[in-house]
Amino acid sequence: MTRPGGGGPPGTPPTQKPKALWPSTKRLLGRLRPHRVGLVAVLLSTVASVTLLAIAPRLLGQGTNIIFDGVVGAQLPDGLTKDEAVAGLRESGRGQMADMVSGMAVVPGQGIDFGALGRLLLLVLVLYLLSSVFAWLAAYVLNIVVQAVIRRLRTEVERKIHRLPLRYFDSHSRGDLLSRVTNDIDNLSQAMQQTMSQLIQSVFTVVAILIVMLLISPLLALIAVLTVPVSIVVTAVIARRSKRHFVNQWRSTGLVNGQVEEAYSGHEIVTAFGRTQQVRERFAAENDRLYQSSYRAQFVSGLVMPAIMFLGNLNYVAVAVIGGMRVASGTMSLGDVQAFIQYSRQFTQPLSQIGSMVNLLQSGVASAERVFAVLDEDEEVPDRADARTPREHKGRVVFDHVTFRYDPDVPLIEGLSLVAEPGQMVAIVGPTGAGKTTLVNLILRFYELDAGRITLDGVDISDMTRDDLRSRIGMVLQDAWLFGGTIRDNIAYGNPDATEDDIHEAARVSFVDRFVHSLPDGYDTVIDEEGGNISAGEKQLVTIARAFLAKPSLLILDEATSSVDTRTELLVQQATAALRTDRTSFVIAHRLSTIREADLIVVMEHGQIVEKGSHDELLAVKGAYFRLYNSQFVGADV
Repeated sequence: MTRPGGGGPPGTPPTQKPKALWPSTKRLLGRLRPHRVGLVAVLLSTVASVTLLAIAPRLLGQGTNIIFDGVVGAQLPDGLTKDEAVAGLRESGRGQMADMVSGMAVVPGQGIDFGALGRLLLLVLVLYLLSSVFAWLAAYVLNIVVQAVIRRLRTEVERKIHRLPLRYFDSHSRGDLLSRVTNDIDNLSQAMQQTMSQLIQSVFTVVAILIVMLLISPLLALIAVLTVPVSIVVTAVIARRSKRHFVNQWRSTGLVNGQVEEAYSGHEIVTAFGRTQQVRERFAAENDRLYQSSYRAQFVSGLVMPAIMFLGNLNYVAVAVIGGMRVASGTMSLGDVQAFIQYSRQFTQPLSQIGSMVNLLQSGVASAERVFAVLDEDEEVPDRADARTPREHKGRVVFDHVTFRYDPDVPLIEGLSLVAEPGQMVAIVGPTGAGKTTLVNLILRFYELDAGRITLDGVDISDMTRDDLRSRIGMVLQDAWLFGGTIRDNIAYGNPDATEDDIHEAARVSFVDRFVHSLPDGYDTVIDEEGGNISAGEKQLVTIARAFLAKPSLLILDEATSSVDTRTELLVQQATAALRTDRTSFVIAHRLSTIREADLIVVMEHGQIVEKGSHDELLAVKGAYFRLYNSQFVGADV
C-alpha cells in the first residue's frame, strides 16, 4: 500500500502482539451469553446422553455376572445352598475357588439365566439408543449456537471495516486483512464447533464415570484418578509451547495471502518487468516460513494425545492387575471388574480427546486474537449527534488555516487557507508528494484535521454527517473502479433511484452512449470485475457517467484523464466540462494542458500553496507553475 499524496505512513504487515490464552478464550465465551437457552439445552442433552452411557457398562457387568454365575453354578452339585457349596470347596482344599464363589450370586446346579440376560441386553440397547438421540440433539443445538455466533462476528467485522479510517488501510496489507475476515473466522468456526461439543461431552463424561467408579470400588477409582493431574500438567506444558507456533502460523497465512493477492492483481506488471522469478522466490520463502510454523504447531500439539494415551494404558494395566486380584479374593465380582475396566477406558478417553483438542483450541484462539485485533482498532470519529446540514447547494469550499500530518513528526500541510467559490474550477498542481490528493481526501473527511477547519456552504464539514457530506460530492479517480455487473448497473451506482431515462442521459452527456451500442448487449453488457472487456478510456467514461447521475454540488477529478489517449482525453474533457457546469470542481492534474481554462490554479509544494492564480497570471509570474509548464511543453529543466 502507498500513502495518499505521498504523505501517509508506509504500508507494513501487522505485527499484533499475541495476547494470553485465557483472556481471548474468556472474550470468546462471552459471545455465547445471548444464546444461554441453547447452551442450557446442550448441557441438559449432554448430561442425559452421558448418564445413559455411564449406566450401560454397569448393566453389562451384571450380564457378565449372570453368565459367569451360570457357568460356575452349573459345575456345583445341585440341591446345595451357596454356603454348603463354599464349605465343600474349602474341605476339598480349593480355598481360592471358595473365596471367589462366596463373592458371587451363584445357585448350585443352575446354569445361565438366558431370560434375565436377554432382558438386560435389551435394556442396554435402549440406553445406547436414547444416549445417541440426546447426543445428536446436543450437537444439533450447539451447531445452531456456534453458527449464530460466527455469523454475528462476521457481521461485526464487516461493519467494523466500514468504520475504520483510511489510515488503517494505508498501513495494513490488504491480503492479511482479507485473511482475517475469511480464513481466521472460518478456522475459528471449525475450532468452536469441534472443541465445544467434545469439551462439554468430555467433562461430563469424566464426572459421571468417576461417580460410578467410586460406587464400584473407591480403591480402583483412586488409581484411575491419579492419571488426571499428570495429564493436566502434560497438556499445559505442551499447550504453552505450541501456542506461539499457532500464532506464527496464522500470521504467516495472512502474509502469504497478501503476496498472492498482490502478485495476482499485478500479474501484468510482474511479467512485463521480468520479476516472475523474484516473486516466486519471495513466495517460496514466505511459504516455507508458513510450513515451518504449521509443522511445529501441529507436531508440538500432537504430542498431547500420545502422552495421555500412554498414561491411560498404564492406568489400564494397574486396574486389570488389582481388579483380578480382588476377584480372586472374592471382594469383587468379575462383572464389576469388567465394568470398571470399561469405565477406566471411558475415563481416559475424554482426557485423550481434551488433549487432541488442544491444537484445535490453540489454533482457534490464535485466529480469534487476529479477528479481535481488527474489532479493537480505533474507528473514525463518530458523527455528531447534533449534525448540521447546509441550507444551500452552491458548493462554496473554504480551507481555513488547515493543518494535517500523517505522521505527527513529519510536517505536511501547515496553516493552509484557500477559497473555492461556487461554480469555480480549481486546479491543483504540483510535484508528486506535494499533498494534492491529501487535500481532496480532507474534503471527503477520509482523514480528520489536526487544526483549522474546512467549510462547505458555510458549514464546518466536521459538523456534518459523513453520508450527508459525501452525498454532495462526486468523484472521478485516476483508477477507474468498476464492479462485476452490467454497464447500466455501474452507471446507476451513482444514484440507485435513477430512472432509465436518467441513466441514458448521463451516458449521452459523458459519451458512454457512443461506444455502448457497439457492444454485444449494449447497456446490459456484463463487465468483469477487472473491467477487462472494455478499454481504460471507456471505463473512465463510465465513471464520469456515474458522477453525472449523482448530481453532486461539488466535483473532484483526480487525474481523470491520465490513463486515456489524446482523442479520448478530449471526450473526457468535454464530458467533465459539462459535468462542472454550475458546480464547484477540484481538478488534480499532471497534464497542465487539461487545466488551462481553470478559474483558479493552485500550485502546491511540500504541503504548502506556493502560488495561485489563472493560467496566464501564473505564467507571467515565472515561478513554480512556469517551471512546471515549461518542463512539459518546452523541455525538461535540468
